[in-house]
Amino acid sequence: MADETDDSMPPVNGVYRSGFVTFVGRPNVGKSSIVNAICGRKISIVSDKPQTTRHRIMGILTRSDSQIVFVDTPGLHKPVTALGERVNATALGSMADVDVTALVLDATKPFGKGDRWVASQINMESSIVVVNKVDRASPQQVLAMLAAASDLGAQEYFPVSALTKEGIDGLVEHLTAGIPVGPQFFPDDEVSDLPEERWVAELVREQLLGATRDELPYSIATQVVEWEWPRIRVDIIVERESQKGMVIGKGGSVLKRVGEAARRQLPDGVFLELRVKVDKDWQRRPERVERLGY
Repeated sequence: MADETDDSMPPVNGVYRSGFVTFVGRPNVGKSSIVNAICGRKISIVSDKPQTTRHRIMGILTRSDSQIVFVDTPGLHKPVTALGERVNATALGSMADVDVTALVLDATKPFGKGDRWVASQINMESSIVVVNKVDRASPQQVLAMLAAASDLGAQEYFPVSALTKEGIDGLVEHLTAGIPVGPQFFPDDEVSDLPEERWVAELVREQLLGATRDELPYSIATQVVEWEWPRIRVDIIVERESQKGMVIGKGGSVLKRVGEAARRQLPDGVFLELRVKVDKDWQRRPERVERLGY
């Protein structure tokens, strides 16, 4: 992390702003999609499965007058496993030492007890509310969500769509104006703090989320165990022997489809090998959760 502002990015009117913004909310409200939309590329994997994000991931937006580091967090939920407790702790810890906290709500669903509980973990007087998925919600749903959230006492409220980018520019301009004067923390070309190995493992897990169903996605972890460019080997960890067959598929069909989809998002010439292993009840064992990087 650089300590000095890069002279190649001259600040406007001599003022350069920099700061950290964290997005928090229930699972599947679209926090990762918002970060991706703001940064203009995939920073975090996305799926329609709750709890897709398990790590704190930073997306970096660098402009001529500012640099904002957006912190994408796991969805806050009632944990029932050691993994759930760990990702909740990650999300709550990500609100410390940031300049702005944004509570993200889903416009397509009613404001519920879960949303209110997340809001209770935040100092709402110094935070903002982002109502996402307005492209999928009716005007009445958006208004109902804004009305329900109005008693939280947030500084500002922003209806947006991560998919169409409606409202995203206004949100970014507000955040840029509100962060402090400060140095550039990351080089111009850096858009994420995620190590390459973890990024590849996440790409594989993203494809597995789309290829599997029921409770299986929550039992899957991925980990790069060999990195000898251009050869990469990723272990896919499941909790039971029966799940191993589901991930591999008949004649290896699921594993082949997952590997091909992940490989398309990697540089040409990469050889990606996937191996499925059973680690019994790993997500309920704190030492295994930690060893897998959560």
